[in-house]
Amino acid sequence: MRVLVAPDAFGGTLTAPDAARAIIEGWHRHAPDDVLTQAAMADGGPGFVDVLHEALGGELLVVSARGPLGADVPVTLLIVGSDAYVESAQACGLHLVDPRDAMRSSTFGVGQAIDAAVDAGARRIVVGVGGSATNDGGAGMLAALGAIADKPLDAGPSALAGVTDVDLAPARSRLSDVELVIAADVDVPLLGMFGATKTFGPQKGLTDAQIIQVDGVLDQFVIATCGSTPAERRIADAKGAGTAGGLGFGLMLLGGTVVSGIELVAEAVDLRTQAAAHDLVVTGEGTYDFSSRSGKAVYGVATVAAAAARPCIVLAGQVSVGSREMRAMGVESAYSMADLVGIEAAMGDAYESLAALAERVARTWSPREVD
Repeated sequence: MRVLVAPDAFGGTLTAPDAARAIIEGWHRHAPDDVLTQAAMADGGPGFVDVLHEALGGELLVVSARGPLGADVPVTLLIVGSDAYVESAQACGLHLVDPRDAMRSSTFGVGQAIDAAVDAGARRIVVGVGGSATNDGGAGMLAALGAIADKPLDAGPSALAGVTDVDLAPARSRLSDVELVIAADVDVPLLGMFGATKTFGPQKGLTDAQIIQVDGVLDQFVIATCGSTPAERRIADAKGAGTAGGLGFGLMLLGGTVVSGIELVAEAVDLRTQAAAHDLVVTGEGTYDFSSRSGKAVYGVATVAAAAARPCIVLAGQVSVGSREMRAMGVESAYSMADLVGIEAAMGDAYESLAALAERVARTWSPREVD
């Protein structure tokens, strides 16, 4: 049996390549003769640069940038010819903030990383957006590239409140000769019931009252940068504007175009050809839930598998999707590490827990022949 192993990262416990290796190791414990191929995935969030480096080669350039709450953090850029790849989570990711404080967290470091890519000679910059601790509409990123306003842009939405005037000209000038691509992990708009703050604010530490407050601040930011008429503020309603707490919106203000992060990575690793050459596709992520359908890696992999008429299964830390929703996403079955070993073990020893789950799943999908 030939199995393609194409997981995303597992929420701060396993990188995508590590998750793939754990699945392969566990699967081989039961079915040592099966041929398993590793194709680690990313959707624009954590692991974006590592996965693309593995697929495309290129040079890695490490720069220092300001983290979401001000402390310097290392950010690794991938340079491939005149293209540069930036992983925003390295500069403003959830893993950099404890406790989570989206009211003060800033995307300033993302702008610094983009600026460094320009200095490195990049003429096309692909920014992977996802997994952020921020909800500032990309204001901090704009500030790092030279934008100025009548309120601080670099200290999160709490400082941005009351903004009425933003000058984007310096930032746009800095990127005037650069093609900017936004590799988005979700397709939500910036504002409203299905926007960035309402959908992802709780996981970034925002209370119900703060969610309403921040959405109001971002509405002010849209008016200050775009205008107040429906036609002028249309960019805020675009798919992907709400990715990474509105970082997508900020990048769109600089001329960035949104693409699916998972589709970009799938093309880089030639996922379609690989899926067609295997009997089964295995993918995975930390938490498999309904949000997985909004541009996440698991849904993208399942879509590719379906197009190749190959079954796709999910191995995850936790599963909260019913069988009907699962089928709608193109997934045959999903299996949970927490159900097998418990949440503490799944988090404490994620590699071995995932390997054990893969071994268990292999008994179903690759049963040994009986003499």
